[in-house]
Amino acid sequence: MLARVQSYLLHGIEALPCEVEVDYDDASENKPGTVVGLPDAAVKESLERVAAALSNTGYAWPRGRVLINLAPADVRKEGPVYDLPIAVGLLIVQGIIPSALPRRGSLASPDPPGLDHRRLVFAGEVALDGRLRPIKGAIALASMARQRGAAGIVLPSENAPEAAVVSGLSVYGVRTLTEVVGLLSGRLDAAPFPATDVESLLRTTPAPIDFAEIRGQEGVKRAITIAAAGSHNILMLGPAGTGKTMMAKALPGVLPPLTPEEAIEITRIYSAAGLLPPGVGLISSRPVRSPHHTASPPAVVGGGQVPRPGEISLAHRGVLFLDELPEFPRDVLETLRQPMEDHEVTIARSHTSVRFPANFMLVAAMNPTPKGHLEAGEVGRRAMERYLSKLSGPLLDRIDVHVEAPAVPFKELSSAPRGSSTAVIREDVLRCRTAQMSRQGATTPNSRLSGKQLDQWAPMSDAARTLLGQALTELGLSARAYDKIRRVARTIADLAGAEGLDVEHVSEAVQYRLLDRKL
Repeated sequence: MLARVQSYLLHGIEALPCEVEVDYDDASENKPGTVVGLPDAAVKESLERVAAALSNTGYAWPRGRVLINLAPADVRKEGPVYDLPIAVGLLIVQGIIPSALPRRGSLASPDPPGLDHRRLVFAGEVALDGRLRPIKGAIALASMARQRGAAGIVLPSENAPEAAVVSGLSVYGVRTLTEVVGLLSGRLDAAPFPATDVESLLRTTPAPIDFAEIRGQEGVKRAITIAAAGSHNILMLGPAGTGKTMMAKALPGVLPPLTPEEAIEITRIYSAAGLLPPGVGLISSRPVRSPHHTASPPAVVGGGQVPRPGEISLAHRGVLFLDELPEFPRDVLETLRQPMEDHEVTIARSHTSVRFPANFMLVAAMNPTPKGHLEAGEVGRRAMERYLSKLSGPLLDRIDVHVEAPAVPFKELSSAPRGSSTAVIREDVLRCRTAQMSRQGATTPNSRLSGKQLDQWAPMSDAARTLLGQALTELGLSARAYDKIRRVARTIADLAGAEGLDVEHVSEAVQYRLLDRKL
């Protein structure tokens, strides 16, 4: 007898269909089951787990030859997600789960008809006592099942909130193998998990940190407002303890709220990486990732024998915060250059190639010297030059805004009034983003304007052009800073509601090329 059960395989953050075929011949001698279709060790061990789970829940392993094929056979299968579909297939070939539902009005079965397994997709790890353990990529599974016209999915109850984010699909969260049999045989009421109201959840997500909590640093807050408004990368330079980390973590609160599509996209990444918090069905706020400077290139960019997303993909649609930037290994920093341009990263292996999204906003911070502060005189100047030399020009070229974060005097810390709040900054950012969208579309923020687009959408007055020419010459700014200054100036002008670039917009933008100047 042959049973077919639909499941999936995870390729990066995408789910692909996988059909689990269970062939049972009771006329043959009893042999251990065999799994074919490029299974890894975890899939091969699935037979042992399923056999114990069947025995401990009152069912039996079929007596005879059992062959299990995972199709397509030319794609490697990984992980324990096939435990549940294999168990369902074994129960079908033994007649415990009906292979076809009785017709309406039929007296063939005294029980009400259950769910039709042929219209469902199954995934889950089975414990030895028949419990179901959560899996990775449940939201990708739900999206794939909806696209292929499935009526619903059956998966562990812990994954149900995540899968329920995908609308137009019935999600059945189950706790044990016995519940699965009850659903499919009609002995248990089939109540799908309630769908998640994604838009309502996104509207009620609060900002993690309010900028009003940060005393002083109004100049840095202004630079962060500009960076957030134009989606510019930013580098904060200053001694330790000046609030750089706190401001980086507060930054997502002033960015535009996530759209449902962006929230689902972020959730897919975290689910595929196994980093979705328990009980959380949707990542509703923009992520902030802060890897330690000892992180390896695969940890930051992504990789591994089984490719998985790195920190830059986990920061997708959010903020990647690199504290103590010069302390990161040179090879790690250089691997960031291509993803910062293409907003995605491709991990190539001999048997496959996986693409992960990486559209993040880089926020970097550094001290002026390894000691954490800048000494006076020539000694301090040379120490700063040596420390800055660890950063390559091409990397700095991809950071639009350089701003100094000075130490905050005690008087400001103890008695200064609360400064700019997140609500005020967010209002400015949203107004600026709206102006950009009406002018150049939703997919092209100011930070990605090409030279030709800048000529069209960032016209300069004669005085502004003269000032920019003087800055390039007298301040020792590099030629590559020319377009950077124009992009930042375009954002400053948008915040001011100006059509073109004038002297005040260009002069402020020039101040944010701190590390391009001759030291």
